[in-house]
Amino acid sequence: MAIDVVPTVLYSGMMGVAVLALVQATSRPKTKQTKYLSGLLLLLFIHILGELYIYSGLYRFAPALAGFQFPIRMLLGPALYFYAYAAMSPENELSFKSHLIALLGPLVVILAMLPFIFGMTAEQKLALADPITRDPDLWQIALFTCFFSAIAFVLFTFTYLIATLRLHSRHRKQLMDKYSAIEQRSMDWFRVVLILWGIAWAVYAANYTSGFMGIRWFGVHSILPVVELLILLSFTHLALNQSELGEPEKGKVGDTQARAAVILPEKMQKIASKLSTSMAENELFRDEELSLNSLASSISVSENHISETLSQFLNTNFFQFVNSYRVEEAKQLLVNTDMLVLTIAETVGFKSKSTFNTAFKNTTSVTPTTFRKQKKMHFSENN
Repeated sequence: MAIDVVPTVLYSGMMGVAVLALVQATSRPKTKQTKYLSGLLLLLFIHILGELYIYSGLYRFAPALAGFQFPIRMLLGPALYFYAYAAMSPENELSFKSHLIALLGPLVVILAMLPFIFGMTAEQKLALADPITRDPDLWQIALFTCFFSAIAFVLFTFTYLIATLRLHSRHRKQLMDKYSAIEQRSMDWFRVVLILWGIAWAVYAANYTSGFMGIRWFGVHSILPVVELLILLSFTHLALNQSELGEPEKGKVGDTQARAAVILPEKMQKIASKLSTSMAENELFRDEELSLNSLASSISVSENHISETLSQFLNTNFFQFVNSYRVEEAKQLLVNTDMLVLTIAETVGFKSKSTFNTAFKNTTSVTPTTFRKQKKMHFSENN
């Protein structure tokens, strides 16, 4: 029995990672987020088991099971989307229609596989593994099954990957309308993992299809499992340590679509003045947990009116508005004091140095350290 050692070892390791992660996920409180995460991990386990079934040579003992993972892996894209939806919108329910649409992928692949499933015996399937014993007509059926399932997997999965990326973008924008610190809620790690997984799955599908056509890529059958293992480790670690976002203050995150102003410009001017006073004089921006809700309570103006004033009158959002004051205060401290950059970041209201650096660079095009050096150099040259 031929065993492809490197992929077998790597996929065995992935099985272990998936099982351990699944055990941890299922032992947690049964929230929507953990339920969808458990479902996703189970599907990943089946996908990995299917690869191990081939690379380890186990297909020789049960050739009738060949291709069992093709329909199941079609659910990976929907499962990622459902997990993201549950994590980013815990107060909303996915519709029954959404679940039905997700089943279309497996159904299409099963229909395409019918000639392969029922059109040949287990012995004939096993004979396909050897060019000497394979039947040319049956081989064409196998090629079609493999090629069609790979193309369907790419198209179906990437449709859901794109939808998930758009979901994350909306989620981030909604957070920026409500909070001054979003790093714990934005799940930015998920976007990176999602893109990496998309690339890995595209290469996987291309490699799988080309392999049936007799085209071998140098080293890809070993490199790809390594990449998949690293992505799986990253995802499971980050997903299991992702705290439940919970329900936003005073209800669900609002609609971020542009809308026409419903309050008069004169009233928005007054609200803008109150906002400026609360930031410049009362220094509310120093509160690292400052939210739209707490700001509304402080200046006795409704959240909706503040949001409308920020978007329609000041052309910004809550996150950018608050952080602009934090950056301006940081600039003064960088020039006029010898405080450490981290200390300045915490003083003006940022939760972390990395978040501070990003916000500062977005505003000034340089890092805080570079800004300080430039100002000191300019001061020295003029004296």
